[in-house]
Amino acid sequence: MSLSQSQRFGILALLALILVVTRLNHFALVPDASWAVFFIAGFYLRGSARWAFPLLMALAVLADFIVISGQGIAFWSHYCMSPGYWCLLAAYGALWFGGSWLRSRHAGVGLRSLGMLTLTLLAATSVCFVISNGSFYWLGTSVAEPTMNGWLVNMGHWYLTFLGTTAAYVGIAAALHVLVTRLFAGIGVHARKPGGRG
Repeated sequence: MSLSQSQRFGILALLALILVVTRLNHFALVPDASWAVFFIAGFYLRGSARWAFPLLMALAVLADFIVISGQGIAFWSHYCMSPGYWCLLAAYGALWFGGSWLRSRHAGVGLRSLGMLTLTLLAATSVCFVISNGSFYWLGTSVAEPTMNGWLVNMGHWYLTFLGTTAAYVGIAAALHVLVTRLFAGIGVHARKPGGRG
């Protein structure tokens, strides 16, 4: 699967739009797609991390700034903002790496690919969750007296929600990937038929 530069820019633009729209409405009916966006971007934009990853990170921070300042709160005064916020670089980097690693082993549409997607997404999302949740819990000021037991309880409370949301968005992207791959494969076969019209 080789993408042209224009296709890569198109995918980046679409992912950036999804990230901004869902992150700006973090508590709305449609959940934040940021985690899925970084995983999917790692897959489709593998080799472009030098410019695409910082761009998506900047958009994520900008969206957070708009939401927080829109509430009339100074950015660094919000309860979500702490030294742990900078750990999102590593957390989202784990998602990007997971998508990129999957792309490097992608051998087409099939059950093997689905299994690899499932395991890679589970691993990357879990690493991202431990980093983001742990940095918020241990480096933030929201928890007066952090303990290991308290952190495990906190992780247990949120883990499946974040995993489920990320998996749902990636599942939609995977279904679209299969649909487009099969569609273009069908068009290619039709175009190669001797005497075929079209």
